[in-house]
Amino acid sequence: MAQKPAIESKFEQGLFAARWLMAPMYLGLVVSLGMLTIVFCRELIYYAPQVLSMSSDKAILVILTLIDLTLAANLLLIVLFSGYENFVSKLDIDDGGDRPSWMGTVDFSGLKMKLIASIVAISAIHLLKQFMEIGKSDAPVNRDALFWLVVIHMTFVGSGVLMAAMDWLTANAKKGKY
Repeated sequence: MAQKPAIESKFEQGLFAARWLMAPMYLGLVVSLGMLTIVFCRELIYYAPQVLSMSSDKAILVILTLIDLTLAANLLLIVLFSGYENFVSKLDIDDGGDRPSWMGTVDFSGLKMKLIASIVAISAIHLLKQFMEIGKSDAPVNRDALFWLVVIHMTFVGSGVLMAAMDWLTANAKKGKY
């Protein structure tokens, strides 16, 4: 096998080292996670004292909001850990057995599926909140806005199904089934 020219080796080493340019972006996601935590706590602190006077519909809306924020935070963690491990470097940490089982095992395909599943769940919660608001006030239902929320949600669902189908076809093609 022929030896690579030194300039080609240096160029490839530089390209490989460029993955570290992603590290500040993952740090920014950690800051975003902190921001979401603050918003979650703010919502919880605001609504907790009202729990005894809150209607069941209002309680459900509050809980859906908290679930929505939690799902967004989960999505951030999945992107943070999986993205870092897939594209920058493996996390070599002494976790004392506390490491989530999926860490280090989610490849790019799995990351896409987890992302779209989280986005669909967040969209569904937002849509449910809008449906629950119907009839709560004297304002007429904005049918156009509701229509577009459903269309956007179904677009996310359709995208998820298409991504899953593409991954399934790719996996089966690699196995020689297609």
